[in-house]
Amino acid sequence: MITQQPAERRALIGEYVLGLLDAEQAAEVRKLIDQDEDAARMALEWEQQLLELTDQLPPQSPSLQLWTRLQNSLGFTAASAASPRQSWWNSLTTWRLTSAALAAALVLALLPGVWRPTTAPSGYTAVLQAPGEAAKPGWVVHVDADGDLSLRPLVADQIPADRAVQFWTLVDPASGPRSLGLVQPGQSLKLTPEQIGAVQAGQLFELTLEPAGGSPTNRPTGKVLYIGRAVLAAN
Repeated sequence: MITQQPAERRALIGEYVLGLLDAEQAAEVRKLIDQDEDAARMALEWEQQLLELTDQLPPQSPSLQLWTRLQNSLGFTAASAASPRQSWWNSLTTWRLTSAALAAALVLALLPGVWRPTTAPSGYTAVLQAPGEAAKPGWVVHVDADGDLSLRPLVADQIPADRAVQFWTLVDPASGPRSLGLVQPGQSLKLTPEQIGAVQAGQLFELTLEPAGGSPTNRPTGKVLYIGRAVLAAN
């Protein structure tokens, strides 16, 4: 039974975002977030606060021994003929475990002596998931070192003929979201640095369901289909 006390509920949702709850508790909180707007907002606030903490850390990568432990703990099998990078990008399991991996990275990065320096980040990645469904990724955003953006589908949703899917980004809540154009369900999209502008860790990307031709107000007006935040992608 989920507590009705605001402070305790906020703490519980924080534990969910960090991946600290058992399967039964996580399922309850996930259902709450899916059905309760305040709970969903709390989850996004926790995500933002945790990303702000990770943003203060220099890009680093784990030792081979630690990386192996992380892979084993997250249920990855040994790589076959495919390279580690190919296995990472081609595995749907990877996207389903993004939240847990982010939590593990945050906890481990705060422990002295665990990580070793690495090269500069090669860009940013955002896994866009259905709101309240951390195990249901739909699209992947990748911004490379040159600033070019690619949006790649993991699903092919069926959209009514009188509706359109619109791509948005949000850097500063004070200035509001900015449209990055319309997206064809199931089809990739590429944008230039001039079209998307500068990207930073924690930047929000989302896809919304809008009237045919796009939002008439230049702001999201319809249902949020998928949403996620950019994180550093190190070489």
